[in-house]
Amino acid sequence: MTSLIETIVKPLVDYPADVKVEEQEDERQVTYILTVHQEDVGKVIGKQGRVAKAIRTVVNAAASQQGKKVYVKIQE
Repeated sequence: MTSLIETIVKPLVDYPADVKVEEQEDERQVTYILTVHQEDVGKVIGKQGRVAKAIRTVVNAAASQQGKKVYVKIQE
C-alpha cells in the first residue's frame, strides 16, 4: 500500500525524493503517514482538499479487502 501512495504522490510534487510513507498498524486500523517537502504540501492537499480526498478514496478502495479502517495523514 505504501508503494501505491508513493506512485500517486510522486508525480504531483516538485521534490519526489522527499516523499516518504510510514505505516502504523493497530488491531482495528492502519494509518499511513505521508511526509512531503514543505513546499509540496499544498499540491498534495489540493484546492479544498480535493487531491487529498482522491488519494484517500483510492487507498480505501485498494484496502477494502483487509477488513481494517485505513487512514492517510499528510505531514510536511
